[in-house]
Amino acid sequence: MLLAHTAIGLGTLAGGWRIIHTMGSKLTKLIPVGGFAAETGAALSILTATQTGVPVSTTHAITGSIVGVGATRRLSAVRWGVATQIVWAWVLTIPAAFLIAAGTYTLLRLGGAQ
Repeated sequence: MLLAHTAIGLGTLAGGWRIIHTMGSKLTKLIPVGGFAAETGAALSILTATQTGVPVSTTHAITGSIVGVGATRRLSAVRWGVATQIVWAWVLTIPAAFLIAAGTYTLLRLGGAQ
């Protein structure tokens, strides 16, 4: 469990600022009031989903909120190429996680760990 915590912490340390930069500057230019609106919208979405028992990704919620804030200024304020790359990353993450988990399980089983 501690190894998992460490890996998550190191991943955040290594890539956290890149993600923040992408969301706040590359996806669309956020100003403080837009950031506040995006955070509030995402929080309300997550709260509603939690109260109704619907599973929701916080990453998807905040990304959608940021795109929504950018689109309220004008559609061209959102860099749709960056948004498309984010969606592709989401689509590819699930099968990649499956393959890594299956490979790890197989290696552990072959090594005799149960």
